[in-house]
Amino acid sequence: MSLEDPLIYVLVASDRAARGEYEDKGGPAAEEWLRRVVTSPVRINRRIVPDGRETVAEALRDIADGAGADLILVTGGTGPAPRDQTPEALDDVIEKRLPGFGEAMRLASLAEVPTAILSRQDAGIRGRTLIITLPGKPSAIATCLAAVFRAVPYCLDLIGAGRIETDPALCDAFRPK
Repeated sequence: MSLEDPLIYVLVASDRAARGEYEDKGGPAAEEWLRRVVTSPVRINRRIVPDGRETVAEALRDIADGAGADLILVTGGTGPAPRDQTPEALDDVIEKRLPGFGEAMRLASLAEVPTAILSRQDAGIRGRTLIITLPGKPSAIATCLAAVFRAVPYCLDLIGAGRIETDPALCDAFRPK
């Protein structure tokens, strides 16, 4: 790995995990999924912040602008509870929304659980960073990533981010010829 390899961040939004009251399982699940599917060299970092619009937005700005991440996966804070404000934080930082990501993730999740309609996953672009918001539950993270990741490498190409390759047996990334 080198500093020129694409940088992927897993940002965990969780009050309890940030306070150390509970072991976060969503962040490690997202990271494990990436390590299984992405075959090209990448750097993967993880960060935990408390729930809340401002804390998540500040972390997203710092990771996108300061660290120069190519891809940020945010786990948690996408439900309807009062402290679930990840979508609002995303609104505060993105320049372009990609609504198809949220639609595809909810549709895939709905095949597994009827409460998927309560979910507020989404995606957007800040500069040359793609940001995707995910649920916090490990199985739901896998479902959502499987639903959208085929489009991620090409999206990264289009926005000028680092190039990533995937294992076609696990995720056949689509790039037009």
